[in-house]
Amino acid sequence: MKGKLSPFLILLAAMLWGTTGTTQALAPETAHPIAIGATRLFVGGLFLLLVVLVIGKLDLKNWPIKTTILASLSMALYQPLFFSAVSMTGVAIGTVVAIGSAPILSGLMEWFYLKVSPSKIWWYSTFLSILGCLMLFSNKESVNVEPIGIIMALGAGLSFACYTLISRNMVKNHSSLSVVAVVFTLSAIWLSPFLFMFDMSWITSLQGLGVSLQLGIMATGIAYFLFAKGLTHISSSTAVTLALAEPLTAALLGVFLLGEHLNSTSWLGIFILMLGIGILIRSPKNSGSQKKLGMNDNKSKKNG
Repeated sequence: MKGKLSPFLILLAAMLWGTTGTTQALAPETAHPIAIGATRLFVGGLFLLLVVLVIGKLDLKNWPIKTTILASLSMALYQPLFFSAVSMTGVAIGTVVAIGSAPILSGLMEWFYLKVSPSKIWWYSTFLSILGCLMLFSNKESVNVEPIGIIMALGAGLSFACYTLISRNMVKNHSSLSVVAVVFTLSAIWLSPFLFMFDMSWITSLQGLGVSLQLGIMATGIAYFLFAKGLTHISSSTAVTLALAEPLTAALLGVFLLGEHLNSTSWLGIFILMLGIGILIRSPKNSGSQKKLGMNDNKSKKNG
């Protein structure tokens, strides 16, 4: 039963991530995007750490230090790389390259490092989802194909794929809550210098405080906990493809809450994106990579 719920936990996490764009649009004008990203991790990490300490779930016995550092660096790098890419190339290109490249990179890493080849269903679903994402953002006017921005967007996609692959390995041996609490607290420490590089006076306003709490608690703390929980039963490549529900949620919120307009191509993109995600949800058990991944997990446990 838990395994069947895993894809929906990933989807719920992606939907919470999808609120970040709308929330940032409501932030004070003086709030710099990178400062918002750093604040998001700081609030999220602090929230998760307090929760795990209150309920007594923090068990650091045999904790993988090197793996934790890699996961936290991956998450910390994702924030400035993504925001910088979007600012240089525009929302459309930056988002599509960053979010669209993550599933492909995740599948390739599983292939090379775990010797698990993605299934045909995963390829079909990922292709449809990325195509839908590309069509969804076709209505955005601010497009600038800046080579450095593209590289940063690919770096963001790689960072998220690395975080997912590393986190999946960690949640096999430690509680999901402990993993996200430790990783995000460390990520916040890595990004803490940004809090002193930008004007942070906006956070003292009621509007700024509300944005920080929403982004930190809901879109980071709770969202990444659900994501980590879902990773315990599905592969990292499947999880990253399901996470493409993030731009879908962001687009719909933009239409219904911010009054944004989508053309017919974008609406068709939404349909294709939902179709791709739906195929993956309906057939998670039929994934050849999923079965092999489970076998690899069992082998690693026996060898351990």
